[in-house]
Amino acid sequence: MNTRVLTGITPSGTPHLGNYAGAMRPSIEASTQPGVDAFYFMADYHALIKCDDPQRIARSRLEIAATWLAAGLDPEHVTFYRQSDIPEIPELCWMLTCVTPKGLMNRAHAYKANVDQNALRGTDPDDGVTMGLFSYPVLMAADILMFNANKVPVGRDQIQHLEMTRDIAQRFNNLYGGGRDLFVLPEVQVDDDVATLPGLDGRKMSKSYDNTIPLFEGGAKALRAAIMRIVTDSRGPGEPKDAEQSHLYMLYRAFASRDEAAQFRRQLEEGMGWGDAKTQLYDYLENILAPMRERYIALTARPDRIEDILQAGADKARKLSRPFMDQLREAVGLRAVAGPGVAGAGATAKKKTKARKARFVSFRDEAGQFRFRLLGADGQELMLSAAFNDAKAAGKAMSTLKLEPLDALATEAEGMVTVRLGDAVISRFETALLPLVRDAIAQTAEA
Repeated sequence: MNTRVLTGITPSGTPHLGNYAGAMRPSIEASTQPGVDAFYFMADYHALIKCDDPQRIARSRLEIAATWLAAGLDPEHVTFYRQSDIPEIPELCWMLTCVTPKGLMNRAHAYKANVDQNALRGTDPDDGVTMGLFSYPVLMAADILMFNANKVPVGRDQIQHLEMTRDIAQRFNNLYGGGRDLFVLPEVQVDDDVATLPGLDGRKMSKSYDNTIPLFEGGAKALRAAIMRIVTDSRGPGEPKDAEQSHLYMLYRAFASRDEAAQFRRQLEEGMGWGDAKTQLYDYLENILAPMRERYIALTARPDRIEDILQAGADKARKLSRPFMDQLREAVGLRAVAGPGVAGAGATAKKKTKARKARFVSFRDEAGQFRFRLLGADGQELMLSAAFNDAKAAGKAMSTLKLEPLDALATEAEGMVTVRLGDAVISRFETALLPLVRDAIAQTAEA
């Protein structure tokens, strides 16, 4: 069964080589593994916490989307979307905020760090602290729980936020689940093998240290100039170098094969000059990055194409978020008013209710085989059947679904429901859709 993995990318600047090696490359590789249902989103609401420059955020959203696509992320294989295009996320954030103890937020590392800095300066403990910063972990929880991710890859500094997400989800489940778990409790995934690249001065590559190596910005010329500025020791050509302590070797090893890295190490230990080593590192990286840079330039020249990709990803994501939010609204009591309507409106309301019924729709697919869809009262597709060789078999399957209790035909595992007639799989759909499917089938049986 598939494991849903979710990763967020905050658009707060132009990506550099460390971002690619430490986050993008391993995430893209993971998305191609069998059994992985990958969700990647740009956390642009989170960017508002750190940045109040609208132009910078807009530019960064474009650059980061183009970078991920140029680096090999396949939007047909993953769900790639912007956080701000999913209105159910801030709605869920508010629901979660209403069940989250303030004391839990008081313990968040980012908030405590600001309070400690204010204490050192002798200012008010909450000076400069916005509610966005304070409640950041709740929005992160909404990102994860909206799509019931099974695993969330994070750095060790983010483990606390995953633990908070689990706490919030458990509290919500206990309050509103009615004996069932509305939310999956996500597992943290920390990959200690992911490369942490040294910057120009040997410290961790970071914009805050101003020691980064550009990924695409500035082209080959900027890449070469940055590599030539990497700090080395005073040992000259012909003198053996300590490869393990060399930033050049660490960078080379992060991208090269084991044999290539071993050869580079031998050359350093045999006395290769730092200038030659830098040139060799540049040539190796440029060979990797040049094709991606060409794709990046082509993408940024067509922002409308990027927008189309992101909107398609949002549509894909909202096929899950919309019905799940309906389920959550029902759980907390924000349901449609039942009982007698407003005086004088009863007949109209009954007519509208009668007109809006769930239904099965039969059709022939491109291969000429017979299928059917279950559509909700709002026209949303809730279930798509497997292909049948003849219309009679498809009709029999629809009739069985109307007559037999769905729970007798369905099994649930790892976030998916599988419907079978005998040994044949008739359909598979997300667990979040199960209450809607059950109600819709009941409506069709009444028709």
